[in-house]
Amino acid sequence: MADRTGKFAGDDPFMIARSWLDEARESELNDPEAIALASVDESGLPNVRMVLLKEIEAPGAGEGAFVFYTNYESVKGQELSASGKAAFVMHWKSLRRQIRVRGTVERQDGPAADAYFRSRSLKSRLGAWASRQSRPLDSRGTLMAEVARVTAQKGTNPDRPPFWGGFRITPVEIEFWADGAFRLHDRFRWTRTAPGAPWQVVRLNP
Repeated sequence: MADRTGKFAGDDPFMIARSWLDEARESELNDPEAIALASVDESGLPNVRMVLLKEIEAPGAGEGAFVFYTNYESVKGQELSASGKAAFVMHWKSLRRQIRVRGTVERQDGPAADAYFRSRSLKSRLGAWASRQSRPLDSRGTLMAEVARVTAQKGTNPDRPPFWGGFRITPVEIEFWADGAFRLHDRFRWTRTAPGAPWQVVRLNP
């Protein structure tokens, strides 16, 4: 599209997303990787929560994807596994930009998940073992006692829990939005019929 220049320029939406995230890391006060992740329960009722995006996989060896990690037994983990679909938005006040993504979801287990788990702080790794995420907890004392028990049991190099790992969101839609004067914002939506299919780009009204 002729007027898709500047911050919107490029033939690969994953590379544009990476570029925007790199800029946000220089200007955003807290958690530039934060995304508002949406899933749905068995009745179709949506759930939204903040998680941290850990990687934007550009197409190369495989299909590009957005990757984050969580407890598979949490509410979001169960909903994503059941539906196989997700959406999220990244919003940066410092840049006055946002990215919206919709797509299919699959688990990322194995070496990549193991490597990321090992890169986390020891306390975070032990916390992943101790927390029964999303389930009722009678007190913080109970949680801390479980952390102490896990610490004694797992030591200083705990393996990745079998119930913890990554999710890869492979998009069929990515929208880039930038603030404009008088609410005349710039919006470009990339869509494709399925992962691996060619992208189509259209400018949207603000």
